[in-house]
Amino acid sequence: MASVTYDLPADIYSALRLSPRELAREMRIAASVQWYAQGLLSQEKAAEVAGLGRAEFLAELFRRRVPASQASLEELVEELEHD
Repeated sequence: MASVTYDLPADIYSALRLSPRELAREMRIAASVQWYAQGLLSQEKAAEVAGLGRAEFLAELFRRRVPASQASLEELVEELEHD
C-alpha cells in the first residue's frame, strides 16, 4: 500500500482533540466518504480505503448524513420499470 505524508500545523491535534493516529484514521475515512459521495469510488473500494468493513462504512455514511445509494430517483424508477 502506498503512503501519503502531510505537513500539518502542530496545534491541529489539540484543536481536533485527536492523537496523530486518530487523525490519520479520520482523514482516511473522511476522504473515502467524500470520494464515495462524489461517485469516484464504489462502497466496497471506499470501505477498503477507509480501513473499514462494508457494514462499518455504511454506518459511517449514515453518521455523516451521506446517502448510501448513489443512484438518482430517476435511475431507480427506470430500473424498476425494466424489471
